[in-house]
Amino acid sequence: MAEPAGSDVLRGTLDLLILKTLSLEPMHGWGISQRIQELSRGLLDVNQGSLYPALQRLEHRGWVTSRWGTTENNRKARYYSLTARGQQGLTHEAEDWRRYAGAVGWILEAT
Repeated sequence: MAEPAGSDVLRGTLDLLILKTLSLEPMHGWGISQRIQELSRGLLDVNQGSLYPALQRLEHRGWVTSRWGTTENNRKARYYSLTARGQQGLTHEAEDWRRYAGAVGWILEAT
């Protein structure tokens, strides 16, 4: 059986949300998931099992860098930052997402 097409869409959407969140400021993983939840007014909940593989994927692409730091609770955590290449990727991915969302909207409005 073929894998659902939605998995690629969701992965791309998560990458886009992470990039946008990191464009605001560098953050650790838990902070990224909290910020996404906050900005989506509680509608989107990113679990750690999806978040960290996405961050690794983005880091591998050179769109995100990471460094170890200390949280506001005095805990050691990896902080992620958007690179210049990641900013370009964010712009491109956001344009693609808007086109995709528009196409889905057209289909939903079809009579």
